[in-house]
Amino acid sequence: MPAYRLPSPYDRAPLRRRLSSFALAVAINLGLLLLLIGLGVVTPPQPKGSPALTVDLLPESRSSSSKETTTQSHVSSSKPMPKPPPITLPVKPTIAPPQPSKQPWIEMSKDELAAADISKLPRAGAGGAGDSEVVGHGPNGEALYAAEWAREPSDAEIAGYWPRNTSGWGLVACKTVPNDRVNDCVELDQSPKGSHLASAVRQAAWQFRVRPPRKGGRELIGAWVRILVEMDVRQD
Repeated sequence: MPAYRLPSPYDRAPLRRRLSSFALAVAINLGLLLLLIGLGVVTPPQPKGSPALTVDLLPESRSSSSKETTTQSHVSSSKPMPKPPPITLPVKPTIAPPQPSKQPWIEMSKDELAAADISKLPRAGAGGAGDSEVVGHGPNGEALYAAEWAREPSDAEIAGYWPRNTSGWGLVACKTVPNDRVNDCVELDQSPKGSHLASAVRQAAWQFRVRPPRKGGRELIGAWVRILVEMDVRQD
């Protein structure tokens, strides 16, 4: 007796068997996905944004004002810039120089004429009241004053330096120092010539007592003074 056997899945062709397995797997996955979406576990994918371009339309008032601004800018740029006015310098000076007086003399009062009288001016070297007299210039061009003795030298102070049996005079210039003394003496002149009388006065000057010259009420220590020593030697 012939037996009837149901066909087994393994009896199918291999391609059909693979397609059936794939379809079954897809169905199972879709079922699971729908189940999860229903439970809220999985969020469905959102649609992607549209690539459309968004245009913001301005109000009519703003558009018109911008057009006016653009028009004004074009108009202002098209107008030429005015040139600055030229600067003109004055040809003549604004300050007039003083005009010389037409008169060749200056008007003065009687008192002014009397004060300007040069004949009443003090003589050169005379100085003011109480000032020492200026008689020349020192070795370096300084003022040379006439000496005023604080004490005249004695014959004994001079005799040790004066040549014997010689009459005449010697002239020297010395610088005054404190205590009515002098130093740094230099020979100026003598008579008779070649008599060495100026050298004798210069050597004896360390003993001299001479007051310093005065000017304006004060003593000029360090000023130069002219000293003259004269002796008349008589032979018996």
